[in-house]
Amino acid sequence: MLLSLPCLPLKAQLVSSRLPLDARLNEQVIMLPAGDGLRETLETTLFRPAGPGPFPLLLMNHGKQAGPARLQQRERFIYMATEFVRRGYAVMLPMRAGFARSTGAYRDVGCDMLGNAQGQARDMLAALAYARRQSWVDPQRIVVAGQSYGGMAALALATRVVPGVRGVLNFSGGLRVDMPGCDWQAALAKSFATMGAYNHIPSLWLYGANDSYFGPALARRLFRSFTGSGGQAELVAYGPFKRDAHLTLGSRDGVAVWLPATERFLQKIGMPVRQVYRVSDAPSPPATHFAPQDDIAAVPYLEEQGRAAYRDFLEKTAPRAFALSASGAWGWAEEGESPDVRALASCQRRSSLPCQLYSVDESVVWPGASAAGGAQ
Repeated sequence: MLLSLPCLPLKAQLVSSRLPLDARLNEQVIMLPAGDGLRETLETTLFRPAGPGPFPLLLMNHGKQAGPARLQQRERFIYMATEFVRRGYAVMLPMRAGFARSTGAYRDVGCDMLGNAQGQARDMLAALAYARRQSWVDPQRIVVAGQSYGGMAALALATRVVPGVRGVLNFSGGLRVDMPGCDWQAALAKSFATMGAYNHIPSLWLYGANDSYFGPALARRLFRSFTGSGGQAELVAYGPFKRDAHLTLGSRDGVAVWLPATERFLQKIGMPVRQVYRVSDAPSPPATHFAPQDDIAAVPYLEEQGRAAYRDFLEKTAPRAFALSASGAWGWAEEGESPDVRALASCQRRSSLPCQLYSVDESVVWPGASAAGGAQ
């Protein structure tokens, strides 16, 4: 299964972002040309160290959330991007056709798992072709990675001979298709066997014990199907992670789980692992000790429903944040990236007055009387 890389223009269009761009990582969002005749564009996030490069490249691929692909927002995998930029990599994360602000249609061929994976790999090849033309990319040192559906698509890409790609990172890779007449687990195993038979690029697989999509038995089945037909892969089966190991890669605390094995694999395939750039951790608001965090009665502004929401918030997993407003509005977020930004946005959608953070992780950060001119 050989597929040539398409020729792409040297430049892509810069676009504005709905989320704050991370200056620590020189984050940019571009619209990258792709598709037949380059008539499509992919909303693509770039992270890279300061300087002209050339840098080794990580091409990261997202999964698919429930619901229409068009409603899925731009993925960043900020914790993973941070660790790779620290090690001198540029990081590229394209939203594939039909997702977020990418144009084109989402490719779906039902229970044909191999067809699904190959359809998604087309956009990865377009992104690689663009990357290889950039002066800041080292075209001989590339790693392709993916989470969930993106991990499966990365394995589909590895059935091609792709210049410069030295390895694939598969984080909880697979696809679940709930439709009549589809034995999705058997179809998945069959597609992994085919991808293993045509595999050209070594891969590292990471699956957690409490993965809600691909549990240990299924992960082992997919691994045996892939390696049994000749695929080059190493499986790291780790224990339970919080409420769902399928979300390990998007969690701040997941870094300690996936990074050690990833560094060993990168070293094995001749890719950099030493930290060469300093990237500070994202700042967190200081604790104010306005009140004990579990003192629900001390939280200002909230009516009964808001206090019930704060009580529920206290059971959420860190990283987490709770925001409120003098209007009585509130919002919270847990896990994933920037829970403080997401909590504020959730609150602001309900409020005509400005929202502020009340609690972040295990601390109260509410500034007290100064927050609203003395009103509490």
